[in-house]
Amino acid sequence: MDLALLLTILIKIITLTFVVVLPLVPISVYFERRFSAIIQDRVGPNRVGIPLTLLGAKKDYSFFGLVQPMADGIKLFLKEDFTPAHVRKAFYWMAPALVVAPALITLCVIPFGSDIKLPGMAPVKLVIADINVGPLFIFSIASLSVYGITLAGWASNSKFPFIGGVRSTAQMISYEISLGLSVIPVLLYFGELNLSNIVQYQADHGWLLLPFWGHGEGALSLGSKLLFWIPAFISFLIFTISVFAETNRMPFDLPECETELVGGYHTEYSSMKFAMFFMGEYAAMVVGSALIVTLFLGGWSAGFGLDSWISHLAIGDFQIGGFIHLGIFLTKVVAFILFFILVRWTVPRFRYDQLMKLGWVIFFEAALINVFLAALVIASGSHKFTTPILVIGTLLLVATTAAIVYVAKVSEPKTKSPILSA
Repeated sequence: MDLALLLTILIKIITLTFVVVLPLVPISVYFERRFSAIIQDRVGPNRVGIPLTLLGAKKDYSFFGLVQPMADGIKLFLKEDFTPAHVRKAFYWMAPALVVAPALITLCVIPFGSDIKLPGMAPVKLVIADINVGPLFIFSIASLSVYGITLAGWASNSKFPFIGGVRSTAQMISYEISLGLSVIPVLLYFGELNLSNIVQYQADHGWLLLPFWGHGEGALSLGSKLLFWIPAFISFLIFTISVFAETNRMPFDLPECETELVGGYHTEYSSMKFAMFFMGEYAAMVVGSALIVTLFLGGWSAGFGLDSWISHLAIGDFQIGGFIHLGIFLTKVVAFILFFILVRWTVPRFRYDQLMKLGWVIFFEAALINVFLAALVIASGSHKFTTPILVIGTLLLVATTAAIVYVAKVSEPKTKSPILSA
């Protein structure tokens, strides 16, 4: 294999994973603490800084508490690494790594920006692995993180962690189906499984949720795009909420519900093993935000026809457009991370029966119906389908929707009022 290709891949892995994404984890923690302080009318972290008085300065500088994540990391690293005697030690130690690793591996297929061109070199794509099954790869690898949570609960050999692990398994199964079904309309629209091509299509023809440019040759008309906006928004809603459940974020953090399970699956963990669970949650939040931005909000695209101009920006023979697109992509991801944090501190936790009902009774059926709706909308914009076929398809969609809603309604157990039953 070409040595230059290997070096390029290695540089992309180190840069995109360890320089771009991993620093987002402590930054997200800082954002979370600041955001929650604003919502709860508190100050938040503002004291930890660099003790310059030890070096003879007149006062210390806190830098608005930006050193707080570093202090938290040092604290977790220096805490006693205690392993209870009753745990199954091999799996107990393995579980934290199984939570972090899938979140980092899924970053390989997410495009961070347009191509960059260095002097004397071929264009370099800002994606580690430009494969043609990007969403399928992400779903298959990301779902492995539940093994780490389940193993943590089981290996702790304790009641509450075990319940948390079982809850995580049930939660993953119910919302993984909705997650997969919700993305099918998106793939039908683009006709692609390559995330780089999906982002490039949105840069040329309009974002999936903002389809207001690129109506030229080879693109759908504005009317067809606006009509598809309905199933696209339904997919976005189901996908986003399912990502909340997949990452065990509030209001879906039932596997670690402290009011019921002490600390859930990581109750018996301390020091850096606990920090790895913490890191895995935030890394999964970063990846989930990146995937939502990539599929629905144009990825690295600035939109409105500006991307072609940005891509050709150069300083001499050095094209810098890819780095500008990287900044645009990270800005969108950070904005969505702030949305994650806002939801956590404003929406109360679901009960477990409400969680399962939302996944199996509402989202599963809604995502399934949305697949048929998206197919019908795409067919209506194609000249291969005649009006009678579209009418029959519409009638079948209405009948299927009514049948699913009826079955979901009659299968709902009727609850009796305790006053009447007494």
